[in-house]
Parts: sequence; structure tokens; C-alpha cells
Amino acid sequence: MHTFQEKYIKEALPQFMKKFNVANRMAVPRVLKVAVNVGVGKIKDEKQLQEILAMLTLITGQKPSARAAKKAIASFKTRQGQIIGYAVTLRGKRMQDFLDRLIHIALPRSRDFQGVPAKAVDHHGNLTIGIKEHIVFPEIIGEDYKVLFGFEITIVTNAKNKERGLALLTLLGIPFKKQ
Repeated sequence: MHTFQEKYIKEALPQFMKKFNVANRMAVPRVLKVAVNVGVGKIKDEKQLQEILAMLTLITGQKPSARAAKKAIASFKTRQGQIIGYAVTLRGKRMQDFLDRLIHIALPRSRDFQGVPAKAVDHHGNLTIGIKEHIVFPEIIGEDYKVLFGFEITIVTNAKNKERGLALLTLLGIPFKKQ
């Protein structure tokens, strides 16, 4: 099995260049970063927050940064400055390892997984998917968790449009739904 970087260089790059008639390798889009976000606005228990933080650190391999509310919203019972989420931005080797585990292990283990919908790719070629249960990742052992949480993963590319972004992500192995 190839690593993510080897797959990009040996398989995706030549196929993309041939499909879109690109002469220069540097003109081919690539994955810039992966952003992982989890919302914890409804959770009030400090132990549960610490468990979510520990699990997210274990999954991503990097300590998440806290995200505070920018303004108070009474109907959501939030106050300005209150921690409402955690975010991790992955680049380089950690990003490649995370994407490798996401594509080959986590997505196939998701309940009722039929493929990622093509409409999840925006007009800039970025893919945003939601994971409903964090236990699909292999780092999480069955009895270790008490809180079940979901998070959002955004794969940011430098593709010029949706068509090129979709082609790049397909060549990299993201399992999209069959039309």
C-alpha cells in the first residue's frame, strides 16, 4: 500500500495532467491542509470536555486549539468568550497520515457508508464531510470512551474549480457515491 504522498506523485499527478492537459507539474492542484472541528457548546461537564479534547488529540496527533464564541446569543445560552468548540489544522506529514487513515480505515468503518456525496465539494474544490461518531478511527478502543461525539473534516485544496477539485480528490482515493 502506498503512502498518501507516493499515491499523489505516482498515480494522481500523471493522471490529472493527462485528463486536464496540464503541461507543468506545478499547475496540478494539491491538498494544502486538513481542518478538523468539533463543537462542544452544549456540553457543560468539564470531565466530558477533557475527554473530547483527549480523544481529538489522539485521533489527529496534535493538540486542538479552543474556539471561543465571538458574541453572546441568548437562545443558544452562550456568552461572549465561552469555549464552544475545538479546532485542529493539519499540514505536512500529520495531514498525510490523517488522510490515509480517513480514506482507508475510518470512512469504510462508518455506519451505513455509501460513499461521500459529490455535492460535499464546494466551488473552490474543497471537501467538507461530517463524521457522526469518533469511534470509527482505529485509535479509539471500544471501552475507553464515555462521550460519543462527531466532528467535521474539511480538506482544503488549491484547485481552481469544483471539477478539478473533485477529480483530484477522486484520484487520491476519496470514495465518492456512484451517480
